[in-house]
Amino acid sequence: MKSDRENITHIDNHCIVNQTGGPTLGFSPDSGVSIIQHDGLLFKNLSRSGKLEPYEDWRLSPEERAKDLARRLSIEEIAGLMLYSSHQAVPATSYDISTYDSHTFNPDTDDHAAVTDHQRQFITNDHLRHLLVTIVESPRTAARWSNRVQALAESLRWGIPVNNSSDPRHSARKDAEFNAGGGGQISMWPGPMGMAATFSEEIMEEFGRIASQEYRALGFTTALSPQVDVATDPRWYRNVGSMGSNPGLVTALARAYCDGFQTSEGLREIKDGWGYDSVCCMVKHWPGGAPCEAGRDAHYGFGKYAVYPGGMFSLHKMPFTEGAFHLNGKTGKAAAVMPYYMIPYNQTKENVGNAFNRDIISRQLREEQGYDGVVCTDWRVTEDYVHPGIHSGKPWGVETLTVAERHYKALLAGVDQFGGNNDMQPVTEAYRMGVRAFGETAMRQRMELSAVRLLTNIFRLGLFENPYLNPDNTDLIVGSPERMQAGYRAQLKSIVMLKNHNNLLPIKGKPHAYIPDRYCPEYRGFWGTMVAEKTTTPVSDTLLEKYFCKADNPQNADFAVVFIESPMGGSGYSIEDIKQGGNGYLPISLQYEDYTATGARETSIAGGDPHEDFTNRSYRGKTTHTINRCDMELVHRTRSMVGNRPLVVVVNTANPFVISEIEPYADAVLLTFDVQTQAVLDIISGKEEPSALLPFQMPKDMLTVEQHNEDTPLDITPYTDHDGNTYDFAFGMNWQGVITDERTRKYSLL
Repeated sequence: MKSDRENITHIDNHCIVNQTGGPTLGFSPDSGVSIIQHDGLLFKNLSRSGKLEPYEDWRLSPEERAKDLARRLSIEEIAGLMLYSSHQAVPATSYDISTYDSHTFNPDTDDHAAVTDHQRQFITNDHLRHLLVTIVESPRTAARWSNRVQALAESLRWGIPVNNSSDPRHSARKDAEFNAGGGGQISMWPGPMGMAATFSEEIMEEFGRIASQEYRALGFTTALSPQVDVATDPRWYRNVGSMGSNPGLVTALARAYCDGFQTSEGLREIKDGWGYDSVCCMVKHWPGGAPCEAGRDAHYGFGKYAVYPGGMFSLHKMPFTEGAFHLNGKTGKAAAVMPYYMIPYNQTKENVGNAFNRDIISRQLREEQGYDGVVCTDWRVTEDYVHPGIHSGKPWGVETLTVAERHYKALLAGVDQFGGNNDMQPVTEAYRMGVRAFGETAMRQRMELSAVRLLTNIFRLGLFENPYLNPDNTDLIVGSPERMQAGYRAQLKSIVMLKNHNNLLPIKGKPHAYIPDRYCPEYRGFWGTMVAEKTTTPVSDTLLEKYFCKADNPQNADFAVVFIESPMGGSGYSIEDIKQGGNGYLPISLQYEDYTATGARETSIAGGDPHEDFTNRSYRGKTTHTINRCDMELVHRTRSMVGNRPLVVVVNTANPFVISEIEPYADAVLLTFDVQTQAVLDIISGKEEPSALLPFQMPKDMLTVEQHNEDTPLDITPYTDHDGNTYDFAFGMNWQGVITDERTRKYSLL
């Protein structure tokens, strides 16, 4: 097989074949796959037929290859393609804990990159080829695990590679110290709202380019992102993963994100912008998931309904229709779309979750927008449902159907893939339902249509030619110094300065700084598990001394800095309330003080659930207690202790919040969105100047929140501080005062 056109290298568990005039080929010597010659070029004979099949011919387009392979697959194999795994950890020490050769993982003796028994089962027997990976021990372990998964898949009939994916994983560790010459496990960037606060499409696209290179080096070829919901309700749990409240800004950033992630250039391009640096974007959540009534989230039955009192249903589609589906780059549009769980109440003929709604998927997405990419449900929408207040399956509006019937209804709606399902059985059962209704030919065509879409994305990325990684290259790419520097620059540009009374900041020299520890009590988290109480030291002594002298107590301080979190005001539901005779529904608070919802709706817009004998989900007159009220008390206490000396308050922000409880006590206020503490000190000390802008409004009070329309952007009365500045969308300050620049002029409501 050797010739002057090839060179074989053995790396990790696979072989690499280089050739002139064609792509590099990678294969496992144990898979049974051979390299064949055709027209003087080399190809992988994945079919083991001994001849070049069209789907093996890298000279053909991804679409041509996908159609050829799809027609060869059995219904069971297509059903496997339509599965998207539950959360997988590498090694399997959390989530769906599995065994290795029938025993639990032993870190001292087991290969940390081995394939689990469960993974082997669903790849081999259920034909699954799309895996969602969460926690990985290290970049090198991730690369080695990916190689082993790919070798397993390659050894099976047709040799279809695995499309590994990831939720966002580039958030910064607050306690990590930045070193311009040092690397890390992965480059660290501000959270999505922080990226939005930069108001920079260039920074977002740079993030996409860097993140996609790191993803590919880790073995990830699909990103379950970006989240482009226009965050019109400030109470919504998923504000933290959004790009803010202005549809124009979200649209521009969605486009930049997808262009950065999906585009390969130069020799790395295969065709139409797709290639070896490309990562498919699964943009979410169609048709916009933010306007759930009263801010409750649709992960639970208590938040299943989205409402549109402002008549803004179409506006929420804008980041998709004008952003992710109209890219500047050659890939054209996001490769995949994820509908959200919620029921868009009274917006279509039937009140069912988006994944089951033919009008939402087939008419509005496929026909009106001409979208021909993959549609994948959000996770666990076909599973059984337990109770509005218990995290379980999310089959909203189709709770009475069987699991297989839910798959069938989603197929008829236009869905291609089922998130969080490792079992092909309900998909094949849904196929048989379709055969009884429409005949075998029609249902086979329907299944092949989804198979072509799914396979096209895999072919675009070059995985059929070489899905393997060199772990040494992974070590060089992921978290490299230059990528770490780019992320840190973005962090600095994401910090919003809301207040700077009497030009307190920057603080020059090395005065004594008092920084109190932060305490958070035990609480029940969003997913229902208990989070232990914790006391944290926001800034280590080692880091602080690089900027200021440490004051051991407030009496010796020249100024103080208090680090807190935005209010954690609950989910909007309580089983304890039911036990006490209530309906379970509570207000979600954006303030630290206890909040009583005297101004809430007397009758909810939407309601209805198999577990409820009522439809009015109102919480009017009820009171909720914010988990971290102690953050407000820490600010008040520190102000009392330092007297007239300056006080800086730094709020790590998950949602817009009522700032009136802390602003009067602070001389300067900074909002952060999951950045390293060092970046905050760079701003306070004047090493860097703040430049970020609010990507949302800061509400005046909870009454204006209750009175606004969940679906309407920027309709809340914003807060005005004691210096006369109003914290509206696009407000921010630098050393000269309130920022007015091309960014503030560019973005308007529509």
